[in-house]
Amino acid sequence: MALASFMVPIGTPAPEFTLPAVDGGEVSLDSFKEPALLVVFLSNHCPYVRKIETELGIVAAELAERGLATVAICSNDTVNYPDDDAAHLRDQVRRAGFGFPYLIDESQEVACAYQAACTPDLFLYDSERRLAYRGRFDAATPGNDEPVDGSSLRQAVDFVLAGQPVPEPHTPSVGCGIKWKHGRTPGGWVTPRS
Repeated sequence: MALASFMVPIGTPAPEFTLPAVDGGEVSLDSFKEPALLVVFLSNHCPYVRKIETELGIVAAELAERGLATVAICSNDTVNYPDDDAAHLRDQVRRAGFGFPYLIDESQEVACAYQAACTPDLFLYDSERRLAYRGRFDAATPGNDEPVDGSSLRQAVDFVLAGQPVPEPHTPSVGCGIKWKHGRTPGGWVTPRS
């Protein structure tokens, strides 16, 4: 079932994180010094992600030359969705041509902190790491023939790098719901941790 992003309030600070990368080592929020940062929640198996993944890799590389850092995070439950485990995410990195870190949020605490709901779910932060844009990559979905060009993200990055607010309204991202572990929901824990 497709879900839309929660549309976290503009100006919300980027939550801290330190997570393992699929290619080894750890990456934290403080690892990025660029004037704009895209935090995007992805997965390997989701058809909404598969539709845009190659273009996401291209757009992220192009915009990196202008000052955008990108980091992807997979928060899916890999016990019930093994296609989203580290080995499969490494395959996705190669397939899609990602040149940015891809992190594993096994505890799902980072997804909860960011209020991520779906894959893909995009959060664009300014130089002060305040949320400037949350919404879709572009209008393409598995069910339409819209071009996969990253137009919505590109426009938002242009505003952020110019030091200007991204004009509202922002169109929510739509995708596969994050695959929460038992006891988790998009809003956090609903049953005590054991």
